[in-house]
Amino acid sequence: MSSDRSAMIILANQRGSSARTAGDTATDDDGHAMHALASRLYPICRSLTGAGVRETLALLSEQVPLDVHEVPTGTQVFDWEIPREWRIRDAYVQDATGRRVIDFGQSNLHVVNYSRPVRARLRWRELDEHLHSLADAPDRVPYRTSYYNDTWGFCLAHRQRLALAAQGDEDEYEVVIDADLVAGSLSYGEVFLPGESNDEVLYSCHVCHPSLANDNLSGMVVATWLARWLMDRPRRLSHRFLFVPATIGALTWLCRNQSRLGQVKHGLVLTLLGAGERLTYKRSRRGDAEIDTAVSHVLRQGGRPHRLLDFEPFGYDERQYCSPGVNLPVGCLMRHLPGEYPEYHTSADDLQLIRPEILADSLAACRSIVEVLEANRNYVSLCPCGEPQLGRRGLYRAIGGESGRADLERAVLWLLNLADGRHSLLDVAERAQLRFDLLARAAELLLERQLIRRQEDGLLRPSSHC
Repeated sequence: MSSDRSAMIILANQRGSSARTAGDTATDDDGHAMHALASRLYPICRSLTGAGVRETLALLSEQVPLDVHEVPTGTQVFDWEIPREWRIRDAYVQDATGRRVIDFGQSNLHVVNYSRPVRARLRWRELDEHLHSLADAPDRVPYRTSYYNDTWGFCLAHRQRLALAAQGDEDEYEVVIDADLVAGSLSYGEVFLPGESNDEVLYSCHVCHPSLANDNLSGMVVATWLARWLMDRPRRLSHRFLFVPATIGALTWLCRNQSRLGQVKHGLVLTLLGAGERLTYKRSRRGDAEIDTAVSHVLRQGGRPHRLLDFEPFGYDERQYCSPGVNLPVGCLMRHLPGEYPEYHTSADDLQLIRPEILADSLAACRSIVEVLEANRNYVSLCPCGEPQLGRRGLYRAIGGESGRADLERAVLWLLNLADGRHSLLDVAERAQLRFDLLARAAELLLERQLIRRQEDGLLRPSSHC
């Protein structure tokens, strides 16, 4: 099997949906509702800062209890500084007949994001220096930014660029970018769902791209629907969702929350989840964090085509959460790598690219990961000297008939054997090559018969017969 960016590629075992856990379901209604929310968000011109981000957060807050934070321009966040706020009203290139040949009003991808204001009359050769197009995808408009550069530009289809060039250099074009770069603030959103424990699961998605459906909106809507699902469930762990501008937003949250970073025990960056048949997981920098094992287990036991990648400092905000001075256990769940699909960062990354059934499958995988994290505990045997007599405790009858007995019986025996306080349910599931939900069921049975205790309970003592 060939290597893929240091990936371990695992194709689906043909277990079918029966191998999936109880939480590993999301309905068609979920998928269509997420797509509908993406459709509302799609026209908004988002950037690192400004009205587009605030409008986006306002729409998300209709679905979940979102707290919006504003961080002033000039605020130092580690080695970075919050930039000036970009406020754009209009942008266009107009020919001598008064026709807008490039128009921000038709697509917010047409202007280089964060362009400085411009009002000028330019001949073609001067204008062409500020244009961006894709010769190998001549009908697509590229997405370009100038976040930290004092420059400006327009993006257009390469075919249109060639047609304009063919008209020669005699006429002047009116060039307008009606925008401001002013002291303002950076906005980000946060949803915190407290649990029984202060230990947190952190979820992060970026909210800074304009009309790009997979690379922006898919992560946002899956995170939102995951938060909605968690709101209505009992929670052992606390769950925190971040909707942040890429890079600078993650750094801002990290800098402002240094005192609580020790509470983050697991984390996922959610992105590129609306297109593609295969889920991809990039491990945390640690490589062997519980989140890494949990995601690997869910993808493998769920029977999905998938691949597992080792961490590398390239991609999305896992780079910030996994930076050396922070080193949080945060991986990245996606369906493609950045730039891996041909529509990436172009006008073809539209609402037709993302599909409701793919969004629903991504949500289902996230739910299963959450259920593993929520249920994963260490247990201690109360009868550790030899196997306890299961028959007189009714366990064999509780395990059931022959059809479902073998795996659950193995799960009971494996858990009894490894219930030493040093192995979690996930450890046992991985070693025994059994589904996590079977181990969770075995734990319920053994708790009912007082043959094990949760390690954190620390109340019941081992049997005096030992």
